[in-house]
Amino acid sequence: MNPAYHTTVMLKEAVEVLVVNADGVYVDCTFGGGGHSREILSRLSAKGRLVAFDQDEAAQNNLPKDERMLFVPHNFRHLQRFLRLYEIEKVDGILADLGVSSHQFDESERGFSIRFDADLDMRMDQRSTLTAKDIVNHYPEEKLHKLFEQFGEVTNSKSLARAIVEQRSIKNLDSIRQFKDAVHSLVKGNPNKYFAQVFQALRIEVNDELGALKELLLQTVDCLKPKGRIAIISFHSLEDRMVKNFFRSGFFEEQEDHLYGIKKINPLKIITKKPLIPSDTEMKHNPRSRSAKLRVAEKM
Repeated sequence: MNPAYHTTVMLKEAVEVLVVNADGVYVDCTFGGGGHSREILSRLSAKGRLVAFDQDEAAQNNLPKDERMLFVPHNFRHLQRFLRLYEIEKVDGILADLGVSSHQFDESERGFSIRFDADLDMRMDQRSTLTAKDIVNHYPEEKLHKLFEQFGEVTNSKSLARAIVEQRSIKNLDSIRQFKDAVHSLVKGNPNKYFAQVFQALRIEVNDELGALKELLLQTVDCLKPKGRIAIISFHSLEDRMVKNFFRSGFFEEQEDHLYGIKKINPLKIITKKPLIPSDTEMKHNPRSRSAKLRVAEKM
């Protein structure tokens, strides 16, 4: 693990509940600094295998030299496609830590953090074309309003959207500093918390985080063996709600067949009735872990 890159959240808790077969095949959907992957590998036998995904090119600098591990440099929304490509039919467990790596927050030029001045970028995958700068300068007012309302739960999202449109008509809002200066009069309450919510909304949109999570969840049932487990660590209510609802039913669509009145059977059994949270000690040593929630389900 590279602690300078990222401090892994709920390391032992997540892996202990996930790895139940030392000879099994596991997937780490969010390799990052490699903390969870290394912990999984430490619990696998020589027969075990790990597939790790990460769309951020920088994560490849943290890869361990281990023949049991296969790295896929793509978004986890392509899980099933790459498992098929590598002729892996089913896996014993899937883990996803949905938090942004500390490295991404701490690298000023990535544009994730309100602490620095840099281009409004926020792309986790540098191969993507959409940036936060594009959104701020080109999205229509109504779309900005809904984005900040839904993804950031910003209380004055409508006023914020209007202010952005007014300010960008005078001058492009290309950098973090320009953006913050342009909307500073709209800030409600604690400025750091307010901008954290605004930046969260932009980041989610840039990276289509909720769309990718939904696609991942929908693939997990087909990818898991019976008794295989899926463990998801989320960091905000939108992600957690999506995971909770999927685990409850195993689907996102309407559950009842209206023609026959038959309800689909949930292929998942919830292992964590309530989400697990970090210990007091972990939250003290890693404040970024405070909002983490771990939910686990098992394929029937």
